[in-house]
Amino acid sequence: MAEEVSSSSTTSPAASATAPLGSSVISLVNRLQDIFARVGSQSTIDLPQVAVVGSQSSGKSSVLEALVGRDFLPRGNDICTRRPLVLQLVQTKRKPDAPDDEYGEFLHLPGRKFHDFSDIRREIQAETDREAGGNKGVSDKQIRLKIFSPNVLDITLVDLPGITKVPVGDQPSDIEARIRTMIMSYIKTPTCLILAVTPANSDLANSDALQMAGIADPDGEFLLPCV
Repeated sequence: MAEEVSSSSTTSPAASATAPLGSSVISLVNRLQDIFARVGSQSTIDLPQVAVVGSQSSGKSSVLEALVGRDFLPRGNDICTRRPLVLQLVQTKRKPDAPDDEYGEFLHLPGRKFHDFSDIRREIQAETDREAGGNKGVSDKQIRLKIFSPNVLDITLVDLPGITKVPVGDQPSDIEARIRTMIMSYIKTPTCLILAVTPANSDLANSDALQMAGIADPDGEFLLPCV
């Protein structure tokens, strides 16, 4: 009996090192989604994810960078997010007596690791221009980026283009309707949490992000307001 109690109360190092079941599922489904995206398949798997929604220059990039703990997203006064950025955060183990190994990998550049987060920003901008052009055009084709770090949680975030009302550059006259349709295609799924970002100096009653979240989720069950 004593041996049975001892063995049941002792946790083996292998068991303690095992990742939680949820992390394993997230990793598996993310890999399947990457495969579908690579081959251009229309098949999708609805993995719980957080869609970041807001108007242009509402502070979405700052919120995402705060979650990652690094600056890596394009910035500017005009529309910066012109393609959906699927951001897969992967928590790695911290090595004792060693600096944190943080890096990013793009699906369209397999095998290449970006340890300099300024290079990640430049590649996001370059890949955006390759698909949407260099004059403020918008595309619904995703950019898929994984960031590996011991300082993040296993989670999938989607940075969506900001809602804009006045077309600029190569944007069509119905740019607002197109962006709203793109956003709705993500936030209407029941597995999506809506992170609605609104500037603190604006009237919440007129928040585009909250209005869209209210349409997709009238009961507010999946809404995460952020001011």
